[in-house]
Amino acid sequence: MRNANTSDVTIRPEEAAFFADLAKDWWNPKGKMASLHQVNPVRLAFIRSSVDAHFGTDTHGIRPLSGKTALDIGCGAGLVCEPLSRLGAEVTGVDAASDNVAAASAHAEAGGLNIRYMLGEVAGLDIGTFDLVTSLEVIEHVADKRAFLRDVAARLAPGGLLVLSTPNRTAASRVLLVGAAEAVGYVPKGTHHWEDFITPEELEELLTELGFEVTERRGIAWRPGKGLHLSDDEALNYILSARKAR
Repeated sequence: MRNANTSDVTIRPEEAAFFADLAKDWWNPKGKMASLHQVNPVRLAFIRSSVDAHFGTDTHGIRPLSGKTALDIGCGAGLVCEPLSRLGAEVTGVDAASDNVAAASAHAEAGGLNIRYMLGEVAGLDIGTFDLVTSLEVIEHVADKRAFLRDVAARLAPGGLLVLSTPNRTAASRVLLVGAAEAVGYVPKGTHHWEDFITPEELEELLTELGFEVTERRGIAWRPGKGLHLSDDEALNYILSARKAR
């Protein structure tokens, strides 16, 4: 298993600083974070489907998370927190970069959304547990994946749902997500470090160690005419849902 770092720190300071520099542009759908705006509907479609399947909510309901709490770890400027709030959840977002937290808070306030944003690492915050915990495109940026997942798992309430997404470590992701995407400016240079990617099998192994079972796993793929979409092709990126094993 890669990244066997035993440090108590999970979020690398240089990674937090890198994304903090992008905070002011985070909500610009044509800016440096355009790729996140493009993938966000795909991730949210998976989250909505997983919520309905896990909690037995009405697939046609507009607020399936009403009465539930949600935590987004590594929330950036709130691209996932705001939709979760509109789905009815009482939302908390946590990020290691103060600029991101400030941008997220300002955007939510401007939109009339009551979202609690907090600065720091989730392990060091006294915030309780949540019905839904998400952490999307984050685990590849942490120094110790096992320690990070342990901290994430500790925030999940009994009967809760966990959703994670991350790039896969494949030859295709090295060429396309790191090489080509950064070369043409699709993502800012330095966004990805291929050696820090984690395969689905490695991630499932860590989750199993923590007492989780994966309930669904899909690839996030791209093709001409369709763009980004959920797929059986996990070569570039994947997203999964998990729950505590019974």
